[in-house]
This record gives sequence, C-alpha cells and structure tokens, in this order.
Amino acid sequence: MALRARKRIAKGPLGAPSSLLPPVTPEASDTARAMLFALGAFFFLTLMDAFAKALGHRGYDPMQSVWMRYAVNAAILTLIYARHLPRHFKSRHPGLQLARASAQMVAATCFFFAIREIGLAEATALADLNPVIVSLGAGLFLGERLGPHRIFGIALAFAGAMIILRPGTGVIAPGAILALVTAVSFATGMLITRKVRGDSTATSLLWASYIGLAIASLAQPFVWRTPAPADLWLFLAIGLAGTMGQFLMIRAFTMAEASTLAPFGYTGLIFASLWGFMFFGSLPDGFTILGALVIIGAGLYVWWRERRAAQSLHKSPR
Repeated sequence: MALRARKRIAKGPLGAPSSLLPPVTPEASDTARAMLFALGAFFFLTLMDAFAKALGHRGYDPMQSVWMRYAVNAAILTLIYARHLPRHFKSRHPGLQLARASAQMVAATCFFFAIREIGLAEATALADLNPVIVSLGAGLFLGERLGPHRIFGIALAFAGAMIILRPGTGVIAPGAILALVTAVSFATGMLITRKVRGDSTATSLLWASYIGLAIASLAQPFVWRTPAPADLWLFLAIGLAGTMGQFLMIRAFTMAEASTLAPFGYTGLIFASLWGFMFFGSLPDGFTILGALVIIGAGLYVWWRERRAAQSLHKSPR
C-alpha cells in the first residue's frame, strides 16, 4: 500500500493544493532527499529557460527551442520505456491525457515567447500565480470548498500580479500577458492531472512528451533555422536540462508529500533571477520584487491553510 501511495503522489504537480493529492507518510530521510531533488528540479528547469532566452537573443524562434525541449525528452523516455512502450502508452483517459499534454505544451510555448520579451525573473514571478489559480480552479471545477482563506490568498496573489504589471502606467508588455497565460495553462494541466490518476506516471510522461513534440513539429516548416555549430550545445542543453528537471521533480514526489514540497516551487524565482543576472546582466526592478513577494506570500498562505486543514482532518475522530 505504501508503494502504491508513492506512485500516485508522483504525478502530483508542485504547487498543487494538498487536497488534490493522496496522503503519503515518507521517512524523514526520504523527505530531506526529496527537498534536495525539488531544489535540483527548479535549478535545471530555470536553467532550461535561460538557455531558451539565450537562443531567442541569437535570433531563433522560440518554437524551435520548444521542439528541441520535447524532442530530447521524447527520445530519452522512449529509450527508458522501449521494452514495454505500447503498454506504457496505453491510457485509460486518452481524451484527458491529450488535454493535459496540450495545456502543458501551451504553457511551455507561451513561457518561451514571454522570456524573449521580458526578463526571466519577471516572467517567472507572473507564472508563479499557478498555485493559487489551481486553488481557484479546484473550487470552481472540482467541487472543492472555496473558503474565505482561499479567496483571500487568490485575491492577494492577483494583487501581486498587478504590482508587477502596473496597469495604467503604460501599455502592458505582451511578454507579461504570455507569462500570465503560462500560469493559467500550467494550472489547467495540474487540475487535469487530478483526473488521470488511473494512469501510471510513465503513461502521463509519454503522452506529454509525444503530444508536445507532435504539436511543436507542425510549426517547424515555418520557423526552422539550421542551427549554427556554435549554438548546437544550447539546443541540446535545453532538452537535457528539461529532462533532468522533470526527472528530479518526479523523484521528489515519490519521496515526500506535495504539501511539504510546495514552498520549494518559489525557489524558481531565485534561480531565474540568478540566471538573468549571470547570463544577461539583468535584475528585477523594485516593483517586480515587491509583486513577487506578494505572490509568494499568497501562495505560502494558501499552502499553510490547506496543510493545517488537512492535519486537523487527519487528527479528528472518526
């Protein structure tokens, strides 16, 4: 039973409310390692974003970077599951898997286009709205109770987004809008994940990679530019960093509760700011920092309230 619970929790997205995920009771040593894996996951995922931004600066279309990200991921997963590929690809919920993979594909594409226009830290801060959007969606579409604490956290997070966007001070940058679409699309994928628990982790990974690769391939005749030899390592690095980040994320969720790992999702903003400074010499401005802190505070508040509610429910007499 413990092994089954761990496999089920592996499919939970970081930042999703604990009420969307089944309980698991890991050992303390597993929890410590899971925290390290979560940190490593965001290290590599934000590094992937930095590589994509660098390629955008060199004139490559973001869809080409998206294609490479999925191509390398699909190739690695195919090698891993080659012996039983048809069995792993068979899904009990093909329609939902298609919708989930498409939402993830939209999120990745919008984010790569966003970071071509705005800084890594700004885009990451806006995309960090996804946990509270999941809370809102869980209340509206999954029948979960949308209490005053959730509503307060959601309102606070959107206030943080408005601080970053600063409407009324000029035209809102298209890149910022794309980052918000990223948050909505990513949250949509997480909510659909709640509905495909009957499928294995391997099935969800294969559907996500193959569907993403298929959609990205449709755009390549219109955007493809033969990479310069000096840029080949960047394209390969995008795929490898994305795959490594995904692998570490799954490992983290096999070893610890989602409610324990949720706060580590916000370390992505720290890493994104680091890469932005190291690679592009840019740092977030004061409004972005303030708005990001408000969004993070809202997300942590929702996480704390849901964790506390879950603990109270667990301790209550039956």
